[in-house]
Amino acid sequence: MTLDVLYFAWIRERVGVASERIVTEAATAADLVNELRARDAGHADAFEDLASIRVALDQELSDFGDALDGVREVAFFPPMTGG
Repeated sequence: MTLDVLYFAWIRERVGVASERIVTEAATAADLVNELRARDAGHADAFEDLASIRVALDQELSDFGDALDGVREVAFFPPMTGG
């Protein structure tokens, strides 16, 4: 499947791009993260600690164990705070 992957804040800085279109066989968001980690040092650094990252699938806050079936967009971002 082809996914648009978006990176925000310090994750974007470590990966080096704001977004990329990738072809993947990942079944879950966690599987996708494992594929991304293997791409290069920037991706590995960005996804070193999943406790400090949130994921959204098609603009809905999701869990890393959620399936990617039918998903078109995956976004990774730091936890949000309110004010």
